[in-house]
Amino acid sequence: MALSRPLRAAAALTPLALVLAACGDGGGDDEAAANYPEESVSIIVPFSAGGPTDTVTRLIAEPMAEALGQQVLVENVEGAGGTVAGSEAADADPDGYTVLMHHIGMSTAPTLYEDLPYDPLTDFETVGLVTEVPMTIIARSDFEPETMEDLITYLQENADSVNLANAGVGAASQLCGLLLQDALGVELNEVPYDGTGPAMTELVGGQVDLMCDQTTNTTNQINAGEVKAYAVTTPDRIDALPDVPTAIESGLDLEVSVWHGLYVPAETPEEIVTTLTEALQEALTNQTVIDEMAALGTAPVAEDQATPEAHTTKLEEQIDLWAGLISPGR
Repeated sequence: MALSRPLRAAAALTPLALVLAACGDGGGDDEAAANYPEESVSIIVPFSAGGPTDTVTRLIAEPMAEALGQQVLVENVEGAGGTVAGSEAADADPDGYTVLMHHIGMSTAPTLYEDLPYDPLTDFETVGLVTEVPMTIIARSDFEPETMEDLITYLQENADSVNLANAGVGAASQLCGLLLQDALGVELNEVPYDGTGPAMTELVGGQVDLMCDQTTNTTNQINAGEVKAYAVTTPDRIDALPDVPTAIESGLDLEVSVWHGLYVPAETPEEIVTTLTEALQEALTNQTVIDEMAALGTAPVAEDQATPEAHTTKLEEQIDLWAGLISPGR
């Protein structure tokens, strides 16, 4: 097993240095943890501004700032399906001032990328889950099939001619698209974009046919009639889109949601993680957050899920699940 960054650094010390390090009382670190936060906190988002993960992050940033007593800044670091941001966060100082918001892609990355530069389980401390967002199967407004049943038949008969947009490898839209194709037993023409925003723009403009994406990114376009909605990927219909059936209602065995969580670098002091967890829990009970999430077809997780323990369990389970569903480099 590869050594963590702190252990790799310790391995390079001379014996005398190791003795001196062991004799240190760590008082400075303890004081910093006790006084945290003393400056603004940055939350790194691995995807473009205006996308679904960015939207969720910005919803909780202000109430978290109020709880922490410091500014919470949102920084978009795009690239490689979220792995650029993941690497930056993993390499940041473990002082609580760099936080990562990531979605289901944190659990698929170990399978999708053969040379992933970090280990989601050992290079991070979990802070807590934030929300689980339903997915929607949508199309350009003038796409021929009218219902989900029609779409199933159409895709099975015309797979070679259908273009399926996504926001790039590892994005939630790509993962949902893979599950859709697997459920139907077809291979569509996948068209990756540099983010959900450009993919949605092309779909609305009619340049591509189909997309599977989060309600936080599709609800407004569906309600405005800019795209055609076929199904949601939850067991039950959602309040924000009551007229859109579930995929299961239409006879398609497809159920997936996109969970989001907060992470900090490994070795971040427990006191700091606890402070961030408490700020997250306070943000998730904020009525504005609850209302705005509801309007986008989602909801905050329960308090017992906004914890490091529940988050770690979810991450471990999802890594195992996706390893059995997708193959490296797909």
